[in-house]
Amino acid sequence: MKILIYAEHKEGKLRKIAFENISLAKSLGQPFEVALIGGNAESMADVLGKYGAEKVITFKNAALAEYSPDGYAKVLADAIKKQNADVLLMGATSTGKDLAPRVSALLNAAMATDCTEVKVDGSDLILKRPMYAGKVKATIKLTSPVKIVTVRPNVYQAVEAPASAQLESVDVYKPDFRSVVKEIISGAKGKLDVTEADIIVSGGRGMKGPENWHLIEELASLFGAANGASRAAVDAGWRPHDEQVGQTGKTVSPTLYIAIGISGAIQHLAGMSSSKYIVAINKDPDAPIFKVADYGIVADLFEVVPRMISELKAA
Repeated sequence: MKILIYAEHKEGKLRKIAFENISLAKSLGQPFEVALIGGNAESMADVLGKYGAEKVITFKNAALAEYSPDGYAKVLADAIKKQNADVLLMGATSTGKDLAPRVSALLNAAMATDCTEVKVDGSDLILKRPMYAGKVKATIKLTSPVKIVTVRPNVYQAVEAPASAQLESVDVYKPDFRSVVKEIISGAKGKLDVTEADIIVSGGRGMKGPENWHLIEELASLFGAANGASRAAVDAGWRPHDEQVGQTGKTVSPTLYIAIGISGAIQHLAGMSSSKYIVAINKDPDAPIFKVADYGIVADLFEVVPRMISELKAA
């Protein structure tokens, strides 16, 4: 089967999931090409080549400079037809969750989202994804001629496999867009996205207020980690929504997830239970977070976290 990978980029930089999906496609042993819409095509193609992309198809038009849901969906749908691709692979990011169903609708193609395992069995594509807030894992086989798959970030490792990327440029002369993005107002520049971070330090209601969040930020800084938050902390206005981890926030799969003052409601566990290692700090020994934690510290976080910070600074 032939795979077309959508290389997502933001603010002029490729997202990590683009490299992860290239490594995934190589591991499947199937032919693949990479679709790059907008952006600095030449420099991005070189970076994609470092991870094994041998052919990068770029789509150019002034209206495609920024992400446009209708425009990008139409371009990808047309690209799948033109390249005779059987599978469209993209990240289960905010953009991927918005874009994948639009392409699926245009092509009447079956779709599986937020997959944590992708395999090829003969001519079949076998997928696994969490369901019911992570309580079960479903095994899925898509049977439509074209298949749309989004993969959870950080599940597959991006492995460098240098290749000379052949660049093919396609001009989109008459983009039929119902909406065009005029301006994007970003949050804090240079802030590490929780969906791409290898280490996340998250705080919850147990932090007692925004005035104590400096503990989370300092610990995260020492680890080179991203800041995360539970829904309770975000709803209280202590933290911005882009830090929220959970069913109504972002789903993450870091190597290390440190949950501080988080009880572990099922909605939160749904967003972080696929982390490789989970460390929980909570003074309630019966907190649900300890059921999924690899390491648990039953103690007052206001005693433990400052000591952790002190030890890390001294190391």
